[in-house]
Amino acid sequence: MRKTFKLNELDCANCGAKIEAGIKQIEGVNDAKVTFMTQKLMIDADDARFDQIVDEAQKVAHKFEPDCDIVR
Repeated sequence: MRKTFKLNELDCANCGAKIEAGIKQIEGVNDAKVTFMTQKLMIDADDARFDQIVDEAQKVAHKFEPDCDIVR
């Protein structure tokens, strides 16, 4: 499954790159892309665990950018 989400409060392109790299490390993620200019996150991941993967992605985002939220 592939979905695109809005990112709120992503203030740093470097943090966006770190978030992208962190999300790619989550088990079940095939690909992830953070676009700082549009404040978007694309996740391509296993259908069966998709909601759990998005929850884990939110934790990764908070690790690098504490105010950043993934809008579902």
